[in-house]
Amino acid sequence: MKSPVVKRSIVIAGHKTSVSLEDAFWTALKDIASARDITLSDLVASIDTDRRYGNLSSAIRIFVLDHFRTLSDQRNARDEKREGLSARLAPSVLGAD
Repeated sequence: MKSPVVKRSIVIAGHKTSVSLEDAFWTALKDIASARDITLSDLVASIDTDRRYGNLSSAIRIFVLDHFRTLSDQRNARDEKREGLSARLAPSVLGAD
């Protein structure tokens, strides 16, 4: 059975290193780098610099998870704000003033 974890080489700050990640994390990492208009190497270097514990692969997984959690929280806050605005507007729109 083939492992879902793929080892890839990447250059970080001029040094070549290997990182083992599942394809879903590699894809997400590439998408985040593209959205930020930076290279994958620059994004991984930033993650490497900011990590406080664990190995680089773990730091990348946590970074990707945090990225999507933040996006989800922002969407939820926007939706709650929109629902609150709709609830306040609904009575006046329906003539219930």
